[in-house]
Amino acid sequence: MDYLDEEQRRAITMKSSSIGLQYKNYSINLIDSPGHMDFCSEVSTAARLSDGALVLVDAVEGVHIQTHAVLRQAWTEKLTPCLVLNKIDRLICELKLSPMEAYNRLQRIVHEVNGIVSAYKSEKYLSDVDSLLAGSSSEIEGSDEFIEDDEEDTFQPQKGNVAFVCALDGWGFSISEFAEFYASKLGASTATLQKALWGPRYFVPKTKMIVGKKGLGSGANKARPMFVQFVLEPLWQVYQAALETDGDKAVLEKLIKSFNLSVPPRELQNKDSKVVLQAIMSRWLPLSDSILSMVIRCMPDPISAQSVRISRLLPKREILVNNSDVLAEAELVRKSVEACDSSLEAPSVAFISKMFAVPTKMLPERDVNDESEECFLAFARIFSGVIYSGQRVFVLSALYDPFKEDSLMNKHLQEAELQSLYLMMGQGLKPVAHAKAGNVVAIRGLGQHILKSATLSSTRNCWPFTSLVFQVSPTLRVAIEPSDPADMGLLMKGLRLLNRADPFVEITVSSRGEHVLAAAGEVHLERCIKDLRDRFAKVSLEVSAPLVSYKETIEGEVSDSLENLKVRLNGNQDYIEKTTPNGLCVVRVRVMKLPPSVTKVLDESSDLLEVLLGGKVGQANKTENPRVIVMEDENPVKALKKRIIDALENDILSGCAELEKEQIEKCKTIWQQCLQRIWALGPRQIGPNILLAPDRKSKITDTSFLIQGSCHVSELLGFLDECYTHPTTISATLESSIVAGFQIATASGPLCDEPMWGLAFSVEAFIDEFEACHHQTDYALLAGQLMATVKDACRAAVLKNKPRLVEAMYFCELITPTEYLGPMYAVLARRRAHVLKEEMQEGSPLFTVHAYLPVSESFGFADELRRWTSGASSALLVFSHWEALSEDPFFVPKTEEEIEEFGDGSSVLPNTARKLVNAVRRRKGLPVEEKVVQHATKQRTLARKV
Repeated sequence: MDYLDEEQRRAITMKSSSIGLQYKNYSINLIDSPGHMDFCSEVSTAARLSDGALVLVDAVEGVHIQTHAVLRQAWTEKLTPCLVLNKIDRLICELKLSPMEAYNRLQRIVHEVNGIVSAYKSEKYLSDVDSLLAGSSSEIEGSDEFIEDDEEDTFQPQKGNVAFVCALDGWGFSISEFAEFYASKLGASTATLQKALWGPRYFVPKTKMIVGKKGLGSGANKARPMFVQFVLEPLWQVYQAALETDGDKAVLEKLIKSFNLSVPPRELQNKDSKVVLQAIMSRWLPLSDSILSMVIRCMPDPISAQSVRISRLLPKREILVNNSDVLAEAELVRKSVEACDSSLEAPSVAFISKMFAVPTKMLPERDVNDESEECFLAFARIFSGVIYSGQRVFVLSALYDPFKEDSLMNKHLQEAELQSLYLMMGQGLKPVAHAKAGNVVAIRGLGQHILKSATLSSTRNCWPFTSLVFQVSPTLRVAIEPSDPADMGLLMKGLRLLNRADPFVEITVSSRGEHVLAAAGEVHLERCIKDLRDRFAKVSLEVSAPLVSYKETIEGEVSDSLENLKVRLNGNQDYIEKTTPNGLCVVRVRVMKLPPSVTKVLDESSDLLEVLLGGKVGQANKTENPRVIVMEDENPVKALKKRIIDALENDILSGCAELEKEQIEKCKTIWQQCLQRIWALGPRQIGPNILLAPDRKSKITDTSFLIQGSCHVSELLGFLDECYTHPTTISATLESSIVAGFQIATASGPLCDEPMWGLAFSVEAFIDEFEACHHQTDYALLAGQLMATVKDACRAAVLKNKPRLVEAMYFCELITPTEYLGPMYAVLARRRAHVLKEEMQEGSPLFTVHAYLPVSESFGFADELRRWTSGASSALLVFSHWEALSEDPFFVPKTEEEIEEFGDGSSVLPNTARKLVNAVRRRKGLPVEEKVVQHATKQRTLARKV
């Protein structure tokens, strides 16, 4: 399935690829998706088109970060998972475990994976309980469907949904295969043996009975579970007989004779013992039979699966507009998708999860007039009806609303003709005339209509499918330009093609005019640049050093916030005051730091805030439409309000644990009052910074008035019942200037023009009404001056309150042998990593180390780690959080101890924060304070001849 050159060179999967299989009168569409964290977007695109998931876990290395991500994706998309424990042979050949030790290890991995899934179940259970408790008693009485049997594990080998395989040697099995084999020999039913072959069940040869541990009596210590005795021990004997020089070859002959295996003599007589082993094992326990039979037995067919997944694919909507024809047809489409109706009369509905590029020469049917070297095909799953070549369908984007008939909706609805349909066979493509519901196909002819994903429908009265959810966001950015400026047109064309071909890449143009490519990680970025250079643009490229994003904040902890809150909100001196150039308006700005958890909630809820506050996407988003209510998430505003309040209380309780109860309550009260005064969020109206409306109790003189502002954001979020309105026309005219100045300031902080993070600003603007009336003020001019003054005041307030730089952090999971722990820790120390924990994997010489690693220090980390550990260590990186640097970028020794340690200031080397600030300022072309001449006393040359 891995047919790309880069995939074969690196020996990893980078693209999801599909193959259609026929097995025992069943048609199975198998999608192979990558396991590397950089390509988890491919897992998301594959999950939407699937009914079940085969989750692979390494039997030696155990559960990884990616295992958590894959299980979360399967849970989100409501897929039926099966567990596949791979590389069982490494337990025998590398770790040299006994069958009993291997059984304990496998049991622990199954238990750990079940623990992950049960955590997701508990999360869903608790959220359902909360929503029911918030409703009426009648709702609680009638809603018991959410209660699930959480006592039973998801993955149980005795149920047949766990397979033990060795893909390298081509063999695998589930417990049912051995149960069928031993049923006749032991005189027990297959169902009984299937239950007994996993867990603490023991076979007593004398009585020929299966008993628990209590029934063993005195010989309990020496007894072996049936899985060890009847499954693992025969496997160990075969491996030892085949691979060891003094192995008993009679065991292999007996195995071949007992199961009547047709192994060619040429393979049995091969001098390579590994070839002999693979020949026998692949015929005794064929991998394809065990996996595909488990899929048929444990995973639902499309009809059963779509009835379960319909709430995820097409959630119910309560329509508040009377349009019976459109409503009836939309409901018919939803019922057809739910039933997976494959009849000719059913509406045709398909979902395209991604577009992928293939060379035109690889297409079975080539268009003579098509001169392009790359052809884009749609990776699609048919959910209802039948689609065929030449059919005209509607292409619906995620923002399409069938109840709107205006020019705004026209750009979300297109009509296209399906030129060709292909059944994907790995690298090959097999043309088909038509395809029914439940099949995965590639569609040609939609390259000009779809960028990344879309919904196809034979009727325009159809809701689009919900958008895909990606586990991570692209954090690694580089600027790209052609080596020859004359090739800029080819580069832009190549970037457009790359943006369509990769579901996760982001192409933007920076404020400096650079073309910026954002990817998930180093491996993903390397592959994107190679595709751009060799396939799409075909020009020589100049790639900049990685552009790392930072944030700016101020120093502050929750523990000392009570006194700071009182001073910063009500103090007379702790503010920055600036006056507009014409002298008519005086601006006072105070700033304080938000609790970290509140900042995190605001940052994670940016999509919902964009919808609520009318951002770029929110204006056209269907969930903002007052006529439509999505029933899957009934009240997201209340949920967001609850998350903010819970985060605030947790931060106060954890940060102010040593304070008295009365002081904690006062702190809560002050913050709750702040939440009722939210005027705006920034930057871009959805960021994690808050603009507070001035306190109405502020002193107003006879000759001036205060621009009060509007607390409409607090009203939208449910913190305020009614928004206070201001009758003064001058105030209403200048309010937008204050908000615009706040937005500009939070978008580019004073340290290095990076966005601000987790700050609350209180802005008071006083206008001299007497001067304004007598001098016939030009309010357009005053509005511009006020905007610039507010921006400067906000930036000055941050500089006054000990500014700090905030950097992005990766969560890093490392696996290394014992002898390389020292070099691994040396690499982590050089890159400013914070080690969280270190634990030894039971039954192996490997250590698992968890650490936080700054994104700015992650470039080249994997290569350096492999170099220092001779390739024995491996690392997985995934974005975790933002963390403030404790160092002051403007540090100057002041106290006697600091002067004694660092000197008088002239010899103090720049700290890490200052180095990062200077690097960003230098990249952006901003002035940097640095010594141009280091040693002016004498010219230094390479050859020092003194």
